[in-house]
Amino acid sequence: MRRYKKPLMDVKGTSGEFVISETQQASKNNHGAIALMVSLFFIFGIITVFNDVLIPHLKSVFNLSYIQAILIQFTFFSAYFLMAMPAAKVIAAKGYKNSIVIGLLVVMFGCLLFYPAASMVFYPLFLLALFIMASGITLLQVSANPYLSALGPAETASARLNLAGGFNSLATIIGPLIGAHFILSSSEAQRGAEAVQIPYIVLALFVLTVAVIIYFYQLPVLSIESKSSTKKGAWKFKNLRLGVVAIFLYVGAEVTVGSFMINYLSLENIAGLSEQTAANYVSMYWGGAMIGRFIGVAFLNRVKVTKALTVVSIVAFLLVTVSILSSGSLSVWTIVAVGLFNSVMWPCIFPLGIKGLGEYTSEGSGLMIMGVVGGAIIPLIQGVMADYWSLQGSFCIALVCYAYLIYFAIVSGKTEAKG
Repeated sequence: MRRYKKPLMDVKGTSGEFVISETQQASKNNHGAIALMVSLFFIFGIITVFNDVLIPHLKSVFNLSYIQAILIQFTFFSAYFLMAMPAAKVIAAKGYKNSIVIGLLVVMFGCLLFYPAASMVFYPLFLLALFIMASGITLLQVSANPYLSALGPAETASARLNLAGGFNSLATIIGPLIGAHFILSSSEAQRGAEAVQIPYIVLALFVLTVAVIIYFYQLPVLSIESKSSTKKGAWKFKNLRLGVVAIFLYVGAEVTVGSFMINYLSLENIAGLSEQTAANYVSMYWGGAMIGRFIGVAFLNRVKVTKALTVVSIVAFLLVTVSILSSGSLSVWTIVAVGLFNSVMWPCIFPLGIKGLGEYTSEGSGLMIMGVVGGAIIPLIQGVMADYWSLQGSFCIALVCYAYLIYFAIVSGKTEAKG
């Protein structure tokens, strides 16, 4: 009889759901594995939100237009679209644990590239470093989400993902504060591009430490047996098609608001804040998302996700509208408050998009993750609008995103009622 030092977890992909062995379900030794997976979500958050600080800093260093500066987000989030399917192939070939370690090493390499990019003061090398980092994060995302879901009973999977999402949001609060101190402070800003070197070297060392720990830690084993299917087969489901667009626009709206917030709050008619002070409000924006996600753990168990998504989308739409049409403190706090209502959108949209896909669930999940490329496209569109119209008016693009989410929630609710 074959023995395992840790319980074996069998994951059958043919039904699109995890089937966990009785031995694994009875195990109480997954706390360490869960903690390590949660640490990955912390890494996702702090690296992603650092872009919000990079945008105004590199815009100033290289004297960039808004379109050129937002290439930071475009390059970063394009990796999700381009690398999601290659990431799935890596996981199939190497397994979850090895794929996670590989992803962390790729992220570390991208962080280290910031040093020569800053020394050379070469913007394209910064973009290459961001793409490499995001490629590693894509592999981590595709690995960590299903792995964390499987580390326990299926009925508590959403709780584990919400917990991870909460720590992801915690990182997005800390990130802008760290970035503001080391990158946007007046003493560091005088050093130009070199201000980014120390923060990203520290990030590289942190990521390497987590990679080493995971490599030597005996994580529960996941074996995958997946039934092949075609993209056309998954794409035939209407809720998936609508869901991919919803993820695209939700991520796009969330990212674009955070990306332009520092420059937005620096406008004289809004608040006239310094970039360093404005970065604190970015932390509040992401802090609202953290609070909302922890509240959502209990809230979403009592309310239908379609109703919850309808309400938060309407409120987000109204908040952005008020911010665009006002000035001063009202404009500041309404745009910051959007983060609170963004918080539960992902856990509402994602299950609605893959609902009823059966054997196509895994494939549909991959397509949904590809929709994260909205974080590249929507900010780019806003950058064009900001350059050729006005920065304040360009936030209308977020209104379009939230309007679609209202539509998606209503349509999904009608479908749910018929079902």
